[in-house]
Amino acid sequence: MITDDPNPPAATLEQLQRENERLRTSLQESSQQAELLRAERVELLEQIKRKDRELESVQHQLQALLRRYYGRSSEKMDPNQRLLFEDLIDQAIPEIPAEDNADAPAVPKRPGKGHGRRRLPSNLPREKVIHDLPEDQKSCPRCGTLRHIIGKETHEQLDYIPAKVKVIEHIRLTYGCPHCEKKASPDGPQIVTASKPLQPIEKGLAAPGLLSYIIVSKYADHLPMHRLERILQRHGIEIARSTMCDWAAQCAKLLRPLYDLMVDEVRASKVIHTDDTPVKVQDRSRTQTRTGRFWVYLGDPTHPYTVFAYTPSRSRDGPMAFLRDWGKGERVFLQADAFGGYDGIYAGEAGGRVTEVACWAHARRKFYDAKNSDPVTSAQALAYVRLLYDVETQAKKEAKQAAKRTPANEVSNQRAHELLADHRLRLRQEQAVPQLGQFRAWLESQQAERGGPLLPKSPMGQAAQYALNQWEALCVYTTDGRLAIDNNASENALRRVAVGRKNWLFAGSDNGGRTAATLFSLIATCQRHRVEPMAYLRDVLTRIAAMPINELSGLLPDRWSRPAGTTTD
Repeated sequence: MITDDPNPPAATLEQLQRENERLRTSLQESSQQAELLRAERVELLEQIKRKDRELESVQHQLQALLRRYYGRSSEKMDPNQRLLFEDLIDQAIPEIPAEDNADAPAVPKRPGKGHGRRRLPSNLPREKVIHDLPEDQKSCPRCGTLRHIIGKETHEQLDYIPAKVKVIEHIRLTYGCPHCEKKASPDGPQIVTASKPLQPIEKGLAAPGLLSYIIVSKYADHLPMHRLERILQRHGIEIARSTMCDWAAQCAKLLRPLYDLMVDEVRASKVIHTDDTPVKVQDRSRTQTRTGRFWVYLGDPTHPYTVFAYTPSRSRDGPMAFLRDWGKGERVFLQADAFGGYDGIYAGEAGGRVTEVACWAHARRKFYDAKNSDPVTSAQALAYVRLLYDVETQAKKEAKQAAKRTPANEVSNQRAHELLADHRLRLRQEQAVPQLGQFRAWLESQQAERGGPLLPKSPMGQAAQYALNQWEALCVYTTDGRLAIDNNASENALRRVAVGRKNWLFAGSDNGGRTAATLFSLIATCQRHRVEPMAYLRDVLTRIAAMPINELSGLLPDRWSRPAGTTTD
């Protein structure tokens, strides 16, 4: 019944409030559904593009094979064939009358992006070459007056000087007292020899520059020792690869205290990323190589170090020993894959309170790998994951905008990380948490035991089960803005090992693996802080032998500064 009563009964107000709440909930669900459909559409379009590229590549390969086996070997075109296409060519390139073209208004040319020539770094040494006129051309040809300089044109070229090898002769002068010698002093002639600075390898052939070159070439540029052997031969230097391996091992032993300091710094982090990768190891007692393991541990922004460790196998003892007592006094987070060797750490067997943080990139990869068996369901799952990553992208954009609004003198690396963590936490709670709830409900509805179409042993069914098994750990990242949505950082850090083993193929022994882990750690941390590793290692190898233990922290890559007056020659 319609009434004009300005004071409707309480029951009517409650009905209106319930209706309003229902409409608001329905609108919110519709908005979320629209976002999901948008993400699913983008994912399907990307899949179509990938399929088109794969099809185009396969067609190209097929045409090349057919042409190779059945086609003519000559690539020349019969000139008579042009007659078949003359009409099409004339239509495509019509003649333009000269007068019409001259009267046509000039169309402004759109500026292209181009690649442009970048300015050369100002810190590079410069050699000036002045090009002057010959003496007979300096006089004015009209009046004969001597012309003077009114300007100059400068053009820069980048040149390369090949590496050079030099010999450093250490000459220690010896002094004796002629008076004591002449008087036959009972204490002798008082002879003394000048001391020499401590060397990385005492009485060794290699100076710090050569040692740093060998280390960087193998562990940063991935050159195996037999190639370095040939490179040095071009300079007339004969150094066996076994000798260079021994040098690298002795340098790693000398640098071990720095490595231990980096390990302590990483273990002081609240969040650690970790992953592992296999490596072949030579074993003299076997006819074939066996499989060892490199592990990487990344410290958080407050402890920005990248540390590698080597173990002869993939047993749980490796991470268990490295993370022993980590998180003993407070809750910490370990971001890793679903490897069962970490379960004991999460259970507290290593002596700390460690929370598992799973990786959404691993979960997404399972859905992506199942796209051929179930493309529709795969696209829907990938759309849900895309929405989660959209939240991360939005958080980064908002953090950058907030940093721009902050005074420049107040924006440090630490402050930038804090801004990003604040925006991540807020947006994850507002957007990602509801999306995760919908995603889980959808995954459960797709399983066969709940009436869905996914069989347990199917690729898509296994992908869904993997995500559900890891669900609690997959959602931990929404509770702390310092956590990443995936573990891609550690996977990227392991790329240096993956690229390197394609060149040097295997480690010579377990000691060789431990040597590589130490040197990988120093080089990776240098690159993390944009420190040139060659200059860093040369300076550190020069100074570390005489450096007191309590001053070693000043040689860590993020705290190191090149001493004044040193060069990289």
